Amino acid sequence: MGLKAQVSDDMKAAMRAREAPRLSAIRLLLAAIKQREVDERRELDDNEIVAVVEKMIKQRRESISQYEKASRADLAEAEKFELGVLQTYMPQQLSDAEVEAAVVAALAESGAQGMRDMGKVMAILKPELSGRADLSAVSAMVKSRLGT
Repeated sequence: MGLKAQVSDDMKAAMRAREAPRLSAIRLLLAAIKQREVDERRELDDNEIVAVVEKMIKQRRESISQYEKASRADLAEAEKFELGVLQTYMPQQLSDAEVEAAVVAALAESGAQGMRDMGKVMAILKPELSGRADLSAVSAMVKSRLGT
């Protein structure tokens, strides 16, 4: 079953179970998917849907930090709940050791010598790790490797 069909089925299940917060989060995701499909005038594949989910997860994380800075625990909790719902649609995350191995392989493949080669390394890693690892953490890992 495709990811979009799974999201639709989960929406129906949330409706039947009368889980209003979960239903709201799933509807937001479906709306974002549909909006991107309308913008691009085609149906998205699973990888593109994962990219939409990743973007929404990033937005939720930013909102949570802003709400916590503003001492708005109620709004932060709502965002955390939505974040949890969205994360269920992400592929299995890689372990730190697997990410580290991918970084080492990309460094060897690109022949990176210093920080000026950061773009080459990330260009290799992004398609491979997108949706399966936090790319900002991967970027930090590459920077620490190239900085030494």
